[in-house]
Amino acid sequence: MADYNRDIDYMRLALDLAAKGRGRTSPNPMVGAVIVKDGEIVGQGYHHAAGKPHAEVNALQDAADKTEDATVYVTLEPCSHYGKTPPCTKALIGAGVSRVVAAMKDPNPKVAGRGLQKLADAGIEVESGLLEEEAKELNEAFIKYITTERPFVILKNAMTLDGKIATKTGDSKWISGEESRRYVHRLRDEVDGILVGIGTVLSDNPRLTTRLPEQDGQDPIRIVLDSRLEIPLDSNLVTQESEAKTVVAAAETADEEKAAKLEEAGVEVIFLPDKQGRIDLDSLLAELGRMEIMSLLVEGGSRINTSFLFTELVDKILYFIAPKLIGGSEAVQAVGGQGVDKVADGIELGDYELSTIGNDILIVGYPDYKE
Repeated sequence: MADYNRDIDYMRLALDLAAKGRGRTSPNPMVGAVIVKDGEIVGQGYHHAAGKPHAEVNALQDAADKTEDATVYVTLEPCSHYGKTPPCTKALIGAGVSRVVAAMKDPNPKVAGRGLQKLADAGIEVESGLLEEEAKELNEAFIKYITTERPFVILKNAMTLDGKIATKTGDSKWISGEESRRYVHRLRDEVDGILVGIGTVLSDNPRLTTRLPEQDGQDPIRIVLDSRLEIPLDSNLVTQESEAKTVVAAAETADEEKAAKLEEAGVEVIFLPDKQGRIDLDSLLAELGRMEIMSLLVEGGSRINTSFLFTELVDKILYFIAPKLIGGSEAVQAVGGQGVDKVADGIELGDYELSTIGNDILIVGYPDYKE
């Protein structure tokens, strides 16, 4: 008879294992697996990277010949189809396991439930839903991507107590503290893409790379919203070497000669519909989805923030608030534009957490867009 408390312990271990693949499995999910027999853990594994063996296969290999009548705890329903690797259901059935506990079903509407059904058809006891919310939070980007074919959009800002992201002269170095900046670089190491507007490129000439003191980081794909192709050919995003490419999103009416020069320099230029003088963001996200960009970090200025927020395209918000006041009616606000007429119409964070990082306050939450 199953012990519910022990089941939870084993699933938590599986979730911890899954998180070891953070930033490396895209466009696949993070998955962890634990195999238990006669009350002892005999195998553990997680999905290391896209194209490599899945968590269940790694755990079965770790368990070797101890899988007969064992229980497998896995954070996501085992796959039942051939992709870059064989189906995990086939491996589990062949290993003779007697019970499979999944934290959640596969969110892909084309395959959800089929893996568990195949296991059940083979006489294996199956369960799902144990620590489901934790599993969904771990793979929130994958869930958004696989169900909509759009990236999970994270909006990040560093601001002062009075809501400014730069002074009236445009200076913004540094609003947040060193610990917060380190946090952001760890986040860059985990996401597939990072996006800024041309205004940020012209004022700051950023590199948008990942710089971690304790390890080699992975650079996200650098994306610039630049409707008129104003990006200088000698800017860091054009000239700096990185394993991650730079993508410039331009309006369909942009200068093709400038686009050719950028492409000659190794930059990928994509042309998108012009919507009232600005690039259509929904078309942009659709194109990034086709490029298998599962998660997107937006580090833009006031205009970019406003555009993404008020077209309801932001999935998650990270606001670093520094204990500083810089004032100035001409200082740059975190969010600009027309704004709403009534406070009741503002965008609320329906689910958020507060923490401190160094001297800064970090708010992490999910915008609750009203109907």
